[in-house]
Amino acid sequence: MSTTQQSSIPLCDPVACVAAGCDPIVCKGAGVPSNVTLFERSARVIPGGVNSSIRAFKAVGGSPYVVARGSGAHVYDVEGTRYIDLVQSYGAVILGHAHPAITAALREAAVDGTSFGAPTPREMKLAEAISERVPSCERVRFMNSGTEATSTVVRLARGLTGRAKIIIFSGNFHGATDALLAAGGSGVATLGIPGTAGVPPEAVANTIVAPYNVIPDIDETVAAVIVEPVAANMGVVAPVPGFLEGLRRACDKAGALLIFDEVITGFRLGPDGAQGRYSVKPDLTCFGKVIGGGLPIGAVGGRQDIMENLTPLGKVFHAGTLAGNPMATAAGLAALSQLTPDVYRLLETRATRLASLITEATSAAGLPVTTSRVGTLVGIFLGDALGSDCLPINFDEAKRTDEKLFARFFHALLAQGVAMAPGAYEAIFVGLGHDDVVMDDLAERFHRAALAVAL
Repeated sequence: MSTTQQSSIPLCDPVACVAAGCDPIVCKGAGVPSNVTLFERSARVIPGGVNSSIRAFKAVGGSPYVVARGSGAHVYDVEGTRYIDLVQSYGAVILGHAHPAITAALREAAVDGTSFGAPTPREMKLAEAISERVPSCERVRFMNSGTEATSTVVRLARGLTGRAKIIIFSGNFHGATDALLAAGGSGVATLGIPGTAGVPPEAVANTIVAPYNVIPDIDETVAAVIVEPVAANMGVVAPVPGFLEGLRRACDKAGALLIFDEVITGFRLGPDGAQGRYSVKPDLTCFGKVIGGGLPIGAVGGRQDIMENLTPLGKVFHAGTLAGNPMATAAGLAALSQLTPDVYRLLETRATRLASLITEATSAAGLPVTTSRVGTLVGIFLGDALGSDCLPINFDEAKRTDEKLFARFFHALLAQGVAMAPGAYEAIFVGLGHDDVVMDDLAERFHRAALAVAL
């Protein structure tokens, strides 16, 4: 990239902006960048212009807004447009953007130093906080992402049991781990095939893909079953009665480990996540998102006798230069300290209201939309294929949603200043910043967007 190419996209002069007391990124002066020009500039140095594929708007069309900052329930793009944010960093932000408790914790931690490659008090305290809230997690090991957590937990299960096979469920997402990036073939439960280019068949040769909400055959060759206890990556699909309990019994009978991927549901559905909500205790749990207070983090928690198979006590390797990072653990501690039982009750009330206002707005406009809610998680399914009173119980049913209609609804909402994730199967998140004023505002904006799509 030449200097000429880079400078052809105008930006405000940072010296002049600072002198004027404004932000050079969101300055409304003559040189203000647009979302389109900044995204084009990003695409010159970042593949596709994004660092996570869904952000590129490929599923809904158009060009993404580029976020300059966030506050509470809102984000602001580089053009200064304000959106009510229902993405909330895909669930990582639960207190609202730039919450004072988080920013104060980060300031204090930054002064102490940002990385040491040595044990710190904050990682110990966050591990204690998780263990106190989630009884199944007698020991906790930190890492840097949900993907690293699922990768580690698969290695741990195989290393402990001496078995190779892993069972996953169609429509569940466990991050960018080769062994878990598998798609099902034909049949009720099959050995997986690679779900993306770059994953060789041998990487998923021992991955079995089963339909969600169906208890698969589990035998003595299976090391573990990994499941989203609430499937939050296919529009929010709840476990049917007996599914999670049946998995627990079947794993116990076969000597396999039961792993809950609570990267989304952990500390989102409550202080003890989905396992507390459904009273099913897994052997191992993967965490991410909320436990970092908006900063990158991941964790694996579980029984002491299982977790102590990780190095340095056991033979299953795990290490990471930034694992237990003092900034991320400081933010995580601050987030968990704010999540009292009253806060969870408030969040569930707001999620209930959000689901209701979406239903009311779309029904009034004659749009075929079915709304799903599990605790504080909300999902929507568009189109007539499911029927107005029928919620999907697996991925095949969830895929009946009308993705083209979703794209139209997404852009209509964006035009009304409401930002949702740009994908038909993503969960919708409310946080502490979505107060009654914001919820009243959302009701009006959803109504106008639904009418615009119906015309």
